[in-house]
Amino acid sequence: MTRTDREASGTQRAMRDLGRAAGGALVFSLPMLMTMELWWLGFYLDRLRMLVLVLSALPLLVVLSRHVGFEQTRHWRDDVVDALIALGISGVVCIVTLTLFGTISVQTPLDETMGKVVIQMVPASIGALLAKSQFGAGSDEGEDDPADQDESYGGELFLMAVGALFLGFNVAPTEEMMLISYQMTEWHALCLVVLSVGLMHGFVFALGFAGGSEVSPDAPWWSPFLRLTLPGYVIAISVSLYLLWVFARLDGLHIDSIVMATVVLAFPSAIGAAAARLIL
Repeated sequence: MTRTDREASGTQRAMRDLGRAAGGALVFSLPMLMTMELWWLGFYLDRLRMLVLVLSALPLLVVLSRHVGFEQTRHWRDDVVDALIALGISGVVCIVTLTLFGTISVQTPLDETMGKVVIQMVPASIGALLAKSQFGAGSDEGEDDPADQDESYGGELFLMAVGALFLGFNVAPTEEMMLISYQMTEWHALCLVVLSVGLMHGFVFALGFAGGSEVSPDAPWWSPFLRLTLPGYVIAISVSLYLLWVFARLDGLHIDSIVMATVVLAFPSAIGAAAARLIL
């Protein structure tokens, strides 16, 4: 292969990866791009909280790039570049989509436009980085699929956090989530916790889904439960509490209302955490 052919092949591959990233950003963020609560949050949400959201997303994107980025990387600086590319692509996708929806226009104040775009960029950038694992040809490209590699214990917990963040992000801004927490009693909340933990354990271990963790027949039932399921639910609770704070859902609430709202949001977050091991 000549140098010109290699350069053309490299350009085609780069364009293909960028196209996949844009497609992943759109697919993963479209439900939120069409959600009115997120439009309003982009308008009135405290800019400090929005900055915290973006700054906390950056290291998550860097580590996610190491697991399932655009390409296999050797150095952390390459993962930083991939994370920044994902943010840039997601920003373009969000601007174009919100403009087509008429949510932003040239008459929209710059601060409002930036707020509406920035708050959408986090889930979109996760989708951009996941594009290869979801849309890529895998073995057809002659590369090892990161999803096929053995995960460390910390890696599994990290993927759970990504899944919890993504699915929780879809629900946290909605009024229905808060309404459900107001309608529930303490017994409802307790049953929801039990159901959340049970579904997490079933998704990853008991039901034998593809991508789930294998359990040795000699291992006691409580070993994987204590090793992954309970830590996974703690992660889901923590992510839920973080999202509720970022979206100003906890402002002015009493502790019992905060607990209820967190338990409600932890239900989809827990499902996202468990499903992350199956789809990432």
